[in-house]
Amino acid sequence: MELTIQELAARAGITSRALRHYDRVGLLAPSRVGANGYRYYDVGAVARLQRILLMRRLGMGLPAIAEVLADEVDACDGLRAHIAALEEERDRIERQIRSVRHTLEALEAGAEPQMDVMLAGFNDHYKDEVVSLWGERAYRLANDWWHGKTLDQQRAWKQAAEDLVAAWVAAAKAGISPTSERAQSLAARHVRWLSQIPGTPTADGDRERSIEMVKGLGAMYVEDPRFTGMYDDAAGAAFVRDALQAYARTRM
Repeated sequence: MELTIQELAARAGITSRALRHYDRVGLLAPSRVGANGYRYYDVGAVARLQRILLMRRLGMGLPAIAEVLADEVDACDGLRAHIAALEEERDRIERQIRSVRHTLEALEAGAEPQMDVMLAGFNDHYKDEVVSLWGERAYRLANDWWHGKTLDQQRAWKQAAEDLVAAWVAAAKAGISPTSERAQSLAARHVRWLSQIPGTPTADGDRERSIEMVKGLGAMYVEDPRFTGMYDDAAGAAFVRDALQAYARTRM
C-alpha cells in the first residue's frame, strides 16, 4: 500500500510542503517518485514520518532528529524508546487531569481543594535530573514529601531556602575565607537543610554518598546558570562551592 504526498499530508495533519522540506533536508524521502512526478510513500516511510512527528512533539529540532535517525542501528529500538517517552508523557497528563478534576469537583462542592493534589503532574520538570543524580527512589520520596506539605509549610520551606541563600551572599560579599568559621557554619546549615529532604544521601545517613552529593552540588552552583545567579554572581557561587567542598572534606 502506498500513499500520495497529499494523502499522507492529510492523514498526518501536516502540509505537503512540510513533507517536501523533510525530503530536502534528508529526513524523509518518498519511497518512489512516479513517472508523472508524484511522490509515493510506503509503510516504511510512514513509520519514519511517525517517528519524526513524535520527536517534533517532544520539542526536538530537525537537526537533532536527523542525528537520532542517522545514529540508529535498529528502528525497533528507536520505536521502543518513543513508546517509553509517550507512556511517561501520558502518565504526566493523566496526573494533571486528575489534579484539575479534583480542583473542579472541590470548588463545585464548596470545599477547599487539597494543595498537594492540585499541583500533581505540574512539577515534574526536574524529575529526570533528580533520578539521574540520586535515583528513582530519591525522586519519589522527595516528591511525596513536598506534596505532603500544606501551602503554609511549603512557603516556610521556601523562605528558609531564601534565607540560607541570603546568608551565603552576605558572607561572600564580606570577603571572608570559605574555610572560616562563619563560612563553615553556613556549610553545616546547608547540609542540615539538605538532610530534611527524604531520599537524599544526607537524609539517609549515607556518609560517602553525602560527601559526594555536597561536593557535586557545590560544583553545580558554579557550572549551572540556574544556580550561579541565585548566589548573586559567579564569585558568590564559587564561594559557596569552596565552602561546601571544604566542609565535605574535613567535617562530614
